[in-house]
Amino acid sequence: MAYLLERLPSGSRIAVIRLRSLGDCVLTTPALALLKTHRPDLGIAVVVESRFAAVFEGSPDVDEILPPSARAVAKWHPKMALNFHGGSRSMWLTAASGAAIKAGFAHHAYSFLYNVKIPRAQEILGEERRVHTAEHLASAMFWMGVPRTEIPRARLSAGMTAQPAPPTGAYAVFHPFASTPEKTWPPERFIAVAEHLRARAGLEPVFLAGPADDPGPFVRFRVYRNAPLTQVKSIMAGAQVFVGNDSGPAHIAAAFGVPVVVLFGPSDPTNWAPWRTEAHVLTNPDAIGRISVEEVIAAAESLRVRA
Repeated sequence: MAYLLERLPSGSRIAVIRLRSLGDCVLTTPALALLKTHRPDLGIAVVVESRFAAVFEGSPDVDEILPPSARAVAKWHPKMALNFHGGSRSMWLTAASGAAIKAGFAHHAYSFLYNVKIPRAQEILGEERRVHTAEHLASAMFWMGVPRTEIPRARLSAGMTAQPAPPTGAYAVFHPFASTPEKTWPPERFIAVAEHLRARAGLEPVFLAGPADDPGPFVRFRVYRNAPLTQVKSIMAGAQVFVGNDSGPAHIAAAFGVPVVVLFGPSDPTNWAPWRTEAHVLTNPDAIGRISVEEVIAAAESLRVRA
């Protein structure tokens, strides 16, 4: 099974099932790049929810983006279904795909549905340590037969500029929100950092907010609330620096090679740190609020960001 890809005839199709979340989707792209570089003849589809589909739009490594529908996956006639999620819904999609090869990590619940079980990343990489999410997913490609090489940066396409237009001039992007309170640095501290970068580095602060986020504390700055993901990519691609909590937008910034300052609370930076970009990770697993404004400013300044 170590050379699984050799069993696939030229032109075969692979359905990569990648449900949730934004960061996971972004960190799947290095694995897809490795696969497509090794076997450019293969058709690669990503099965993903519509809200994250824009991660893969414009990618030279993705031939089709499919909704998470058993009918849509089966209609695409994949030779292999590769489950990168492992939840019950993704298991159903794998089983219903009609693929002759149903593959996924052996540690997934219900992995008895697979006829190809991928070992732990540590076993594949030959290193008994905690691995980054990008390494974890790329290891599956190495096990299937992609030659071992450096795992690339996540690859996103900025695409066409969405409306309203992204900022002009030099700017810093801030994402002061997160999925849970314990992962969220206090808003007044983001404001202090934003004001410092505007005054000292000449960078106009730009804030990103989702539909459920309260942008009220940041109204003195330019705020993009509930912007389409295509627009978020365009904004991030032009930024001089990103400052934010541990969340999906940090991985988008890293994919475009933007210098990144990321604040971690209880999450493990070993798994979720920015991948292959200049970055400073500040962490306090006991309380993210113990990270000071001065530490964040120092981290941003050490990245030598200027207008």
